[in-house]
Amino acid sequence: MIQFPIENKKIKLAMLGMTEGNGHPYSWSIIINGRFNAEALAKCPYAAIIDYISKQPKNTLGIKNVEVSHVWTDNSEDAKLVAKVAEIENIVEDPKDVIGQVDAVLVATDIGSEHVERCKPFVEANVPIFVDKPLCDSFNDLKIFQQWIDEGKPIISSSAMRYFKEYEPYHQSTYELGDLRYINVTMAKSWEKYGIHALETLYPIVGPGFTSIQNLGDRDRNIIHLHHSKGIDINIANIDDMYGGFGLISLVGTKSGIQIKSNDTFYAFKKQLESYVHYLRTGVKPVPWEETKELMQLVAAGIKSREEGGIKINLSEVS
Repeated sequence: MIQFPIENKKIKLAMLGMTEGNGHPYSWSIIINGRFNAEALAKCPYAAIIDYISKQPKNTLGIKNVEVSHVWTDNSEDAKLVAKVAEIENIVEDPKDVIGQVDAVLVATDIGSEHVERCKPFVEANVPIFVDKPLCDSFNDLKIFQQWIDEGKPIISSSAMRYFKEYEPYHQSTYELGDLRYINVTMAKSWEKYGIHALETLYPIVGPGFTSIQNLGDRDRNIIHLHHSKGIDINIANIDDMYGGFGLISLVGTKSGIQIKSNDTFYAFKKQLESYVHYLRTGVKPVPWEETKELMQLVAAGIKSREEGGIKINLSEVS
């Protein structure tokens, strides 16, 4: 029987899944386990992970009394390298094989449309789940997650952008700028996968209360306009190959303005994972479900707006 919260023992985690372009099973496993095989890490296909992990002092690695003990990836060869890199003891042939062997699972994939299917076996077994961003990208899937949440299933999802230390001083604290009137966020890759990064960058700054969203772009160039009930207009430029703008945000108020760029990826990932461990220990969610729900509504509404010719969607009219 699954124990939750997990108060007084070592937490065993399973790292599950890997999708193209997403190396979280490598970095998250290293950050949690606090160790890596340098020779194997050099073979990791994600240069950015090699770079920021290699730069970390050893005492910054690891989360106390927690271990990724099992791994499964969609391509079995990936699991072999992840296990070697992060010194993970067990590779499983089927993700469901970890049920009864671990205390919680991390679904380390970023295709929201797959997450209901990937999570279902663990929801049914009452295994706590952390789901990589975005939790989902459609209103139908959001209804399923809502039902699971209503049933008390232990599910958490977030973007690491919430935890970047460069943004933290402005979380619900922008008084020196006056009343916020305009925000601009730039982001690379697709809206389906990375729109949540842009949204979760700004959400802790402005808080809940988005009223509308409009996507005037296309699949490669998503140009978003949002309105917030605090009287803030927000633009997100989510352009496929615009890597130079990853995590760049401008905050403009009635008194002053500032531009901020995210840099410390390791810090954000570790704090994100620590927040999940704290949830496993206490049962206290890092953020209320209603915030996650509003963010997923925005992701799904941004897709709907684009697919319907750039219509404006009022959040009060979606569910």
